Amino acid sequence: MGIFDSVFGKKEKSVEEKKQVPWVHLESLDQLEGIVEKSKHRPQIIYKHSMTCGISGMTLRMFNGSYEQDTECDFYFLTIQSHRDISNAVASQFGVRHESPQLLVIKDGKVTFHTSHGAISDINLKNHL
Repeated sequence: MGIFDSVFGKKEKSVEEKKQVPWVHLESLDQLEGIVEKSKHRPQIIYKHSMTCGISGMTLRMFNGSYEQDTECDFYFLTIQSHRDISNAVASQFGVRHESPQLLVIKDGKVTFHTSHGAISDINLKNHL
C-alpha cells in the first residue's frame, strides 16, 4: 500500500456484486400514462430527484444501498430539472404536492403512499407494496 492509498483510502473491490435498483428513466408524459396502467397489475414507484440538492443525492444513495432485489414493483427515476413538465403532471395527476426528493408508490392508478426528503431512507418499502 502506497502513501497515497493510505491517505486517500484505496478501496478494495468487493467479491459480492452490489445490488442495483433497476431504474427506468421517466422522460415522457406517455410513460406516465403507462405507469398508471401498469399500476393496476403491479405497484409502481416514482422517485423524483433533484440534481442540485445535496439531500436528494444523499437520500438516493441510501435508498440504492437498501434496495432488495426481490421487491415486486417497477422503479421510475424522474430528474426534475430535465423534466419539470412531467414532475408537474405527477403532482397534478396524483394530487400530491411536489417535493424533492420524493418517493411515490402507485397502485390501481392512485398514490397509496408518498414521502420525501430524509424520510425516504427510513421506510420499509415492502410494507407499502
